[in-house]
Amino acid sequence: MFEGWFGERKTQFNLWFSLNKELYRRFHDVIIPSSNGTTQVDHILVSPFGLFIVETKNLKGWIFGSESQSKWTQVVYENKYSFQNPLKQTYRQKKVLSKYLNLKESHIETVVCFVGDSQFKTQLPSNVLSSGLGRYIKQFKDTVLSNDEIERICSLLIDTEGKISKREHIQSLHDRHTSDTVCPRCESDLVERTVKETGTKFVGCSGYPKCRFTLN
Repeated sequence: MFEGWFGERKTQFNLWFSLNKELYRRFHDVIIPSSNGTTQVDHILVSPFGLFIVETKNLKGWIFGSESQSKWTQVVYENKYSFQNPLKQTYRQKKVLSKYLNLKESHIETVVCFVGDSQFKTQLPSNVLSSGLGRYIKQFKDTVLSNDEIERICSLLIDTEGKISKREHIQSLHDRHTSDTVCPRCESDLVERTVKETGTKFVGCSGYPKCRFTLN
C-alpha cells in the first residue's frame, strides 16, 4: 500500500516538474463512476492536446510482459511475482473516461510509468516507460480540445472529487469482478461462445478480439 502511494507521489512530482501547469491541468487519484462499478485513475492530465491517463507502477527488479498477456511478471533475486497487465487497466480506464466525459477515445492517451528500480526484459509498447514521462507526453502537439471543452472536462472531474469513498470503490471492484453478465475489463456484454474445434462452450467478452476477457 505504501509503495503504491509513494510511487504515485513520485509521478505527481515528475508531472509538476516536467510539464507546464498552464497547459496541463492535473488531477490525481480520481475515482470515476461507470455503469459497471467504478474505476480509479492515478493521474489525469487535461490539455489542448488531449487527455492523458497515467498509471503508476512502483516496482523493482526485472519486468517481463507483452501487450496481450493478462499477467506480467516481476523477478526480484530469482523470486517471481505476477501482477495484472497495466495496459489492461488503462484500457478500461479509457473506456470509462470516454463515456463519463463524453469524449472521443481518440482524444485520450494512456501511459504506464514504472518509477521503481526496474528493468524491462521484454519489448514493451512505447507508452510503457521507466523514464522520460514528460518528454513522452509533450510529443503530442496537435490541438484537439478547445478551451471551452477543457473547462467542461475539468468541471466534471472536479465534481467527482470526494463523491465516492475508497471503501465504495473497493466494494465495486468486488462486484465488477464477480459479474457474469458484464465484462469487468471493458464493460461490454459477456456472451456464450463455442470453440469450433471441440464444441466446448465458455463465456467471453462481446468486444472480442479487442478485448479477450473470458470467464473460467
